[in-house]
Amino acid sequence: MKHSQLLIDSLIHPKKLAAYRLLPIGKVIQYTFLLITIVTVFSFGRFTAGISVDTFDMNSVNGITEYIEDIKWLLYPVTFIMLFVFTTMLIFTQIALYALAGLFILKVMKRRGEYRHIWRTTTFAMTWAVLLSMLSDYLTINSTIISVFSLLLTVTLLIVALIKYPKQPIAK
Repeated sequence: MKHSQLLIDSLIHPKKLAAYRLLPIGKVIQYTFLLITIVTVFSFGRFTAGISVDTFDMNSVNGITEYIEDIKWLLYPVTFIMLFVFTTMLIFTQIALYALAGLFILKVMKRRGEYRHIWRTTTFAMTWAVLLSMLSDYLTINSTIISVFSLLLTVTLLIVALIKYPKQPIAK
């Protein structure tokens, strides 16, 4: 299955997310790193657009601007790597916490599934939240409201997907 199809289904067809629990973990990790790369490139673009010599220009200290110009070749690669590492840690932590919450929701709904299945489903359910957080700087809404909305949206998409999980057999 192509990553573009996974992205489209994650955005448009939340009921298909339950079926993706059966995808190989390698495909899910690739999709996760695709999202991480998109966020990192977007954040790095914002960083490079926001940093300039004018940003570091101080009236009394011209040495700082010269220093920044001297190390600019080192600043960008290190920044990109740091952004990638921190974004990776953040997104994987979010997926793990949402999957843990999904495990509790799954038990309450009396559905069958394991943490690994919910983790995979959560990865796809987080697509909207990741894109919203990436674009939140361009919206006039408070970032706290966007974060709460992203949380509720991810949990809602996760619940919609968990409804499609098989029911637990009734013990006799």
